[in-house]
Amino acid sequence: MRALTVVPTSSGSAALVDVPEPPETEGEVLVATHAIGLCGTDHEILDGKYGQAPEGQERLILGHESIGRVREAPPESGFAAGDWVVGIVRRPDPVPCSSCRVGEWDMCKNGRYTEHGIRGLHGFGAERYRSFARYLVKVEPELGELGVLLEPTSVVAKAWEHVRRTGERAHWAPKRVLVVGAGPIGILAALLGVQQGLEVHVLDRTESGPKPALVRALGASYHADGIAALGRDWDIIFECTGAPALFFDVVRAAAADGIVCLTGVSSGGRTMSVDPGALNREFVLENLVVLGSVNANRRHYEAAAKALARAERAWLAGLVTRRVPLDQWESAFTHQPEDVKTILTFTT
Repeated sequence: MRALTVVPTSSGSAALVDVPEPPETEGEVLVATHAIGLCGTDHEILDGKYGQAPEGQERLILGHESIGRVREAPPESGFAAGDWVVGIVRRPDPVPCSSCRVGEWDMCKNGRYTEHGIRGLHGFGAERYRSFARYLVKVEPELGELGVLLEPTSVVAKAWEHVRRTGERAHWAPKRVLVVGAGPIGILAALLGVQQGLEVHVLDRTESGPKPALVRALGASYHADGIAALGRDWDIIFECTGAPALFFDVVRAAAADGIVCLTGVSSGGRTMSVDPGALNREFVLENLVVLGSVNANRRHYEAAAKALARAERAWLAGLVTRRVPLDQWESAFTHQPEDVKTILTFTT
């Protein structure tokens, strides 16, 4: 069978190759991959910035955002042939740590976790893969292919959960939310905010194309004037770009008792002058919280599935702006101006 693979940390090594069928030791459920979603992580692995193949192997199968259909499953698994499913990306460490032991592997403390298509485990970018039932999430048939959005939505669901739990440390009645960045994570963060009845604003540099239309179709407001033009006093801010230059602007825009959630990963290497005393004073006197959030566990995938089920199908379909056949995989990694979410399709 065919799979999209790379030699980790080796730029230019990506190739579509033939690989063996997945062994039964990898799980009792056999899944035929329908599509994988592509994100910044995949681009960085292709560029050789990181990645880790399974032990004893040279190449890593890519793909951590997935949607597929069950081919074979035992009756006791809870799955049946034809079910639409998504694979959970992270697996708990084998020790395990105190978090992994209770199913909170997204908060692994000792760093020995593995991740499909990223670290130590093959991804879902093969025509077929196997998984244990406990690491699969069922998708409603009506959602079908759009279940490829489940993994990024799970990341957002976790971020919202942590924001909510942090806010509940005291009296908390948030009204206004600012999402910085209108990529898939930012737009999905806006979706969950609107579903909670909050006033949601999205800031991005793009002034035309599908992003402004998608945000406005949600009932949220779209801005391209820069963060300074939006003023302060935001109850919740999601920073979804990872742009280092925006960090201090985002912090300054938060209201007293505000919460800033960082979901974008910065590349590092840039230095900036900062007054640590002034920053400390602002954090302390305004009870400001800044938290980082990434990855997800089963609870977040299930919450994401419910959020997508509540969303309008036509709106969700608008997020998938490009479908590229597996044979043309190289073009999928070439950014187009109208891109929001590009998916690589394995079946027609």
